[in-house]
Amino acid sequence: MSPDPRIAVCPGSYDPITRGHLDVIARTARIFDEVVVGVVNLPVRKGKTLFATGERIAMIEDATREMENVRAMSFDTLVVDFAHRIGAKAIVKGLRAISDFEYEFEMNQLNRLQAPDIESLYLMASPTFSFLSSSGIKELAMFGGAIDEHVTPLVARRLKEELAR
Repeated sequence: MSPDPRIAVCPGSYDPITRGHLDVIARTARIFDEVVVGVVNLPVRKGKTLFATGERIAMIEDATREMENVRAMSFDTLVVDFAHRIGAKAIVKGLRAISDFEYEFEMNQLNRLQAPDIESLYLMASPTFSFLSSSGIKELAMFGGAIDEHVTPLVARRLKEELAR
């Protein structure tokens, strides 16, 4: 009998996915047997999303199509409940700055109270992407800024269609 696969979930709103997200997902995929990119269906913290859940998943699938051990799924429960449902033993997130750490530290403590068997792991953002956020990319796109090097071609096209002034 083979051992259980090591499954990790990379949760987020991914509205939209950026090259920073992809960096964390790819690095996670090198560590775990399977990575599930968990797309929050109705994010509480960030409010209404620009893109519907199905489109965010399609963008992730397009961006990760060459990563054989990565798949995207939506969820609308506690992330630890989602992790249990898919058999994940770890939640993996990227950290860009101290402000990310403060929020993630609080979430880690709450998650541990709910599910002590699920570990939270944090990957430091690569220097190239340490400034990158979905909200920053949306703002650049809204004002016609250069976004092509920060997102996939599909995401760049859709942002320009949705946010061009």
